[in-house]
Amino acid sequence: MRDPVVRWLVAVFLAFFALMPLAASAADAVPTEMDPVSAKRAVKLAEKLRCLVCQNQSIADSNAELANDLRGQIREQIAAGKSDDQIVAYMVNRYGDFVLYEPPFKATTVLLWAGPALLIFGGFWILFRNLRRRPVTEPALTAEERERAARLLAGEPEATDK
Repeated sequence: MRDPVVRWLVAVFLAFFALMPLAASAADAVPTEMDPVSAKRAVKLAEKLRCLVCQNQSIADSNAELANDLRGQIREQIAAGKSDDQIVAYMVNRYGDFVLYEPPFKATTVLLWAGPALLIFGGFWILFRNLRRRPVTEPALTAEERERAARLLAGEPEATDK
């Protein structure tokens, strides 16, 4: 009776030690993510850049395929040792100023920066012009309405027709 139990324990013991190197190599696995400093830097850069597909989201927030590709390009350039300014300049050279959430003020983007103010001032100018053109006249009262107003101003009670 003891012999089969001992054989079984020896088999389990040998199997355990045979599989031990596999478990040790799994513990030595190389992490797939960048270091935390590079990851933060990549996220900061991704938040500065607009998704060209979504247009109202940064590439950090977008799930579009192009946004994934742009995030990959940012990670590659960080791994290549490029500075933030160099990475942003690369994206602008490749996709234009539209890729930036805060495009620079220059001749090609002046309408982008001044457009909202022009619309507001234009709206106020049209409103002011229309209000000035409207004649300000008091409505004419009939003789009966004038008499009634005079009686009310004098404090006389109104006559009721009952």
